[in-house]
Amino acid sequence: MNELPVIQKTYDLIKWYIPILNRLPKTDKFGLGDRMIHILYELLESLIIARYSHNKIPILELLNAKIDILRHQTRLLSDFNLIENPRYEYASQHIDEIGMEIGGWLRQQKSRK
Repeated sequence: MNELPVIQKTYDLIKWYIPILNRLPKTDKFGLGDRMIHILYELLESLIIARYSHNKIPILELLNAKIDILRHQTRLLSDFNLIENPRYEYASQHIDEIGMEIGGWLRQQKSRK
């Protein structure tokens, strides 16, 4: 299937990130880890919904906020020393790329109105 690049990037981030989050210590896995997993899945689901939606703007605006939340949660993982710096940098880079694509998609939709 020919996916939108932002959907494929999100899918790839989930495949990489979920196993890491599932290996967090129990005290962190059932708090921060589960919250992050939930947002990652919501992100993918909402991107797919936006793809088929007539009015994409509200969905994309919400996704911008979710990306920012994920960005902060990832930083917390690093600050709590729950992930190594190279993994933090990898995750941050991919989250930023997804955020830029969502932002570009949102600008494109707003320019159509």
